[in-house]
Amino acid sequence: MTADEIAALFTRSSGDYLFARWQRPIVPVVFGVDDATLGILKGAVGAIVALAGHEMAETDPEQGANFMVFFLRDWDELAALPDLDRLVEGLSGILPRLKAEGANQYRHFRFEDTGAIRACIAFLRMDEALSDMPAETIALSLAAQAILLWSDRAFLDRSILARAGEAVILRPEVGNLIRAAYDPVLPPVAHDPTHALRLAARMQA
Repeated sequence: MTADEIAALFTRSSGDYLFARWQRPIVPVVFGVDDATLGILKGAVGAIVALAGHEMAETDPEQGANFMVFFLRDWDELAALPDLDRLVEGLSGILPRLKAEGANQYRHFRFEDTGAIRACIAFLRMDEALSDMPAETIALSLAAQAILLWSDRAFLDRSILARAGEAVILRPEVGNLIRAAYDPVLPPVAHDPTHALRLAARMQA
Protein backbone atom coordinates (compact mmCIF):
# COMPACT_ATOMS: atom_id res chain seq x y z
CA MET A 1 0.00 0.00 0.00
CA THR A 2 1.19 3.50 -0.77
CA ALA A 3 1.24 6.26 1.83
CA ASP A 4 -1.69 7.91 0.03
CA GLU A 5 -3.73 4.70 0.16
CA ILE A 6 -2.97 4.36 3.86
CA ALA A 7 -3.82 8.00 4.55
CA ALA A 8 -7.21 7.53 2.86
CA LEU A 9 -8.07 4.77 5.35
CA PHE A 10 -7.70 7.23 8.24
CA THR A 11 -9.02 10.42 6.61
CA ARG A 12 -12.56 11.11 7.67
CA SER A 13 -15.39 12.63 5.64
CA SER A 14 -14.54 15.97 7.24
CA GLY A 15 -11.09 15.79 5.64
CA ASP A 16 -9.32 15.33 8.99
CA TYR A 17 -6.67 12.66 9.41
CA LEU A 18 -7.27 10.70 12.62
CA PHE A 19 -5.44 7.55 13.61
CA ALA A 20 -5.95 5.76 16.94
CA ARG A 21 -5.17 2.33 18.32
CA TRP A 22 -5.81 0.58 21.63
CA GLN A 23 -3.47 1.05 24.59
CA ARG A 24 -5.16 -1.12 27.23
CA PRO A 25 -5.70 -4.88 26.76
CA ILE A 26 -8.89 -5.76 24.91
CA VAL A 27 -11.66 -7.52 26.84
CA PRO A 28 -14.51 -8.68 24.58
CA VAL A 29 -18.04 -9.56 25.66
CA VAL A 30 -20.80 -10.64 23.26
CA PHE A 31 -24.59 -10.53 23.66
CA GLY A 32 -27.28 -12.24 21.63
CA VAL A 33 -25.46 -15.35 20.32
CA ASP A 34 -25.07 -18.97 21.37
CA ASP A 35 -21.94 -20.39 22.96
CA ALA A 36 -20.59 -21.76 19.68
CA THR A 37 -20.77 -18.38 17.96
CA LEU A 38 -19.34 -16.71 21.05
CA GLY A 39 -16.27 -18.92 20.75
CA ILE A 40 -15.87 -18.02 17.07
CA LEU A 41 -16.08 -14.31 17.82
CA LYS A 42 -13.59 -14.41 20.66
CA GLY A 43 -11.28 -16.52 18.53
CA ALA A 44 -11.36 -13.94 15.74
CA VAL A 45 -10.67 -11.11 18.18
CA GLY A 46 -7.77 -13.08 19.60
CA ALA A 47 -6.33 -13.68 16.12
CA ILE A 48 -6.45 -9.99 15.18
CA VAL A 49 -5.04 -8.93 18.55
CA ALA A 50 -2.17 -11.42 18.10
CA LEU A 51 -1.56 -10.10 14.58
CA ALA A 52 -1.26 -6.59 16.02
CA GLY A 53 1.07 -7.78 18.77
CA HIS A 54 -1.38 -6.38 21.29
CA GLU A 55 -2.93 -8.04 24.36
CA MET A 56 -6.24 -9.41 25.58
CA ALA A 57 -7.34 -9.75 29.21
CA GLU A 58 -10.09 -11.37 31.26
CA THR A 59 -11.34 -8.06 32.63
CA ASP A 60 -10.81 -4.33 32.39
CA PRO A 61 -10.31 -2.94 35.93
CA GLU A 62 -12.33 0.20 35.15
CA GLN A 63 -14.96 -1.01 32.68
CA GLY A 64 -15.22 -4.77 33.14
CA ALA A 65 -15.34 -5.28 29.38
CA ASN A 66 -14.21 -2.76 26.78
CA PHE A 67 -15.22 -4.41 23.49
CA MET A 68 -18.97 -5.03 23.65
CA VAL A 69 -20.80 -6.65 20.74
CA PHE A 70 -24.59 -6.81 20.51
CA PHE A 71 -26.40 -9.00 17.96
CA LEU A 72 -30.04 -8.11 17.32
CA ARG A 73 -32.85 -8.71 14.87
CA ASP A 74 -34.15 -5.17 14.67
CA TRP A 75 -32.94 -1.73 15.69
CA ASP A 76 -36.09 -1.29 17.78
CA GLU A 77 -34.66 -3.85 20.21
CA LEU A 78 -32.14 -1.20 21.25
CA ALA A 79 -34.84 1.37 21.86
CA ALA A 80 -36.29 -0.99 24.48
CA LEU A 81 -33.04 -1.05 26.48
CA PRO A 82 -33.05 1.06 29.65
CA ASP A 83 -30.45 3.83 29.87
CA LEU A 84 -29.61 3.44 26.19
CA ASP A 85 -27.93 6.84 25.96
CA ARG A 86 -25.73 5.97 28.94
CA LEU A 87 -24.36 3.05 26.97
CA VAL A 88 -23.78 5.10 23.81
CA GLU A 89 -24.41 8.81 24.16
CA GLY A 90 -26.91 10.02 21.57
CA LEU A 91 -27.78 6.55 20.27
CA SER A 92 -31.53 7.06 20.67
CA GLY A 93 -31.22 9.94 18.21
CA ILE A 94 -29.08 7.89 15.82
CA LEU A 95 -31.50 4.94 15.66
CA PRO A 96 -33.96 6.62 13.25
CA ARG A 97 -31.10 7.27 10.80
CA LEU A 98 -29.87 3.68 11.06
CA LYS A 99 -33.37 2.40 10.34
CA ALA A 100 -33.91 4.84 7.47
CA GLU A 101 -30.60 3.85 5.85
CA GLY A 102 -31.23 0.14 6.31
CA ALA A 103 -27.92 -0.14 8.16
CA ASN A 104 -26.95 -3.50 9.58
CA GLN A 105 -23.94 -2.36 11.63
CA TYR A 106 -22.95 0.49 13.90
CA ARG A 107 -19.74 0.95 15.88
CA HIS A 108 -19.15 3.47 18.63
CA PHE A 109 -15.71 4.19 20.08
CA ARG A 110 -14.76 5.74 23.40
CA PHE A 111 -11.35 7.28 23.93
CA GLU A 112 -8.69 7.71 26.59
CA ASP A 113 -7.59 11.19 27.61
CA THR A 114 -4.69 10.66 25.21
CA GLY A 115 -7.08 9.96 22.31
CA ALA A 116 -6.25 6.25 22.15
CA ILE A 117 -9.16 3.80 21.92
CA ARG A 118 -10.64 3.06 25.33
CA ALA A 119 -13.66 0.97 24.29
CA CYS A 120 -15.64 -0.14 21.26
CA ILE A 121 -19.37 -0.92 21.31
CA ALA A 122 -20.62 -2.64 18.18
CA PHE A 123 -24.19 -3.42 17.13
CA LEU A 124 -25.02 -5.87 14.35
CA ARG A 125 -28.56 -6.16 13.02
CA MET A 126 -28.87 -9.63 11.52
CA ASP A 127 -30.59 -8.75 8.28
CA GLU A 128 -30.67 -11.10 5.27
CA ALA A 129 -27.17 -10.08 4.13
CA LEU A 130 -25.49 -10.76 7.48
CA SER A 131 -27.57 -13.87 8.16
CA ASP A 132 -26.25 -15.42 4.94
CA MET A 133 -22.62 -14.92 6.03
CA PRO A 134 -20.71 -17.58 7.97
CA ALA A 135 -20.10 -16.62 11.58
CA GLU A 136 -16.34 -16.78 10.95
CA THR A 137 -16.60 -14.09 8.25
CA ILE A 138 -18.67 -11.76 10.42
CA ALA A 139 -16.33 -12.26 13.37
CA LEU A 140 -13.15 -11.61 11.38
CA SER A 141 -14.54 -8.47 9.77
CA LEU A 142 -15.83 -7.16 13.09
CA ALA A 143 -12.52 -7.74 14.89
CA ALA A 144 -10.47 -6.14 12.12
CA GLN A 145 -12.68 -3.06 12.02
CA ALA A 146 -12.43 -2.59 15.79
CA ILE A 147 -8.65 -2.94 16.19
CA LEU A 148 -8.03 0.56 14.74
CA LEU A 149 -10.07 3.73 14.33
CA TRP A 150 -10.56 3.48 10.58
CA SER A 151 -12.07 6.36 8.61
CA ASP A 152 -15.86 6.41 8.28
CA ARG A 153 -15.20 6.01 4.53
CA ALA A 154 -12.73 3.11 4.79
CA PHE A 155 -13.75 -0.11 3.05
CA LEU A 156 -16.90 1.36 1.52
CA ASP A 157 -15.78 0.34 -1.97
CA ARG A 158 -13.59 -2.61 -1.06
CA SER A 159 -14.00 -5.24 1.64
CA ILE A 160 -11.56 -5.55 4.51
CA LEU A 161 -11.61 -9.30 3.76
CA ALA A 162 -10.58 -11.36 0.74
CA ARG A 163 -11.23 -14.88 -0.51
CA ALA A 164 -8.42 -17.40 -0.68
CA GLY A 165 -9.86 -20.51 -2.32
CA GLU A 166 -12.73 -21.62 -0.10
CA ALA A 167 -11.57 -19.55 2.86
CA VAL A 168 -12.25 -15.92 3.71
CA ILE A 169 -9.20 -14.14 5.10
CA LEU A 170 -8.12 -10.66 6.11
CA ARG A 171 -6.68 -8.84 3.11
CA PRO A 172 -2.90 -9.34 3.45
CA GLU A 173 -2.10 -5.65 2.99
CA VAL A 174 -4.61 -4.76 5.72
CA GLY A 175 -3.02 -7.32 8.02
CA ASN A 176 0.40 -5.80 7.35
CA LEU A 177 -1.00 -2.34 8.05
CA ILE A 178 -2.49 -3.44 11.38
CA ARG A 179 0.86 -4.97 12.37
CA ALA A 180 2.69 -1.76 11.41
CA ALA A 181 0.14 0.40 13.23
CA TYR A 182 0.95 -1.31 16.54
CA ASP A 183 4.70 -0.80 16.22
CA PRO A 184 5.58 0.53 19.71
CA VAL A 185 7.82 3.16 18.13
CA LEU A 186 4.75 4.83 16.61
CA PRO A 187 2.36 6.95 18.68
CA PRO A 188 -1.05 5.49 19.62
CA VAL A 189 -2.76 8.60 18.22
CA ALA A 190 -1.94 10.77 15.20
CA HIS A 191 -3.60 13.74 13.52
CA ASP A 192 -0.95 14.56 10.91
CA PRO A 193 -1.23 12.82 7.52
CA THR A 194 2.57 12.39 7.45
CA HIS A 195 1.92 9.60 9.96
CA ALA A 196 0.85 7.53 6.93
CA LEU A 197 4.40 7.81 5.56
CA ARG A 198 5.73 6.19 8.74
CA LEU A 199 3.16 3.40 8.45
CA ALA A 200 4.10 2.82 4.80
CA ALA A 201 7.81 2.62 5.70
CA ARG A 202 7.14 -0.02 8.36
CA MET A 203 4.99 -2.04 6.00
CA GLN A 204 7.79 -2.09 3.44
CA ALA A 205 10.31 -3.07 6.11
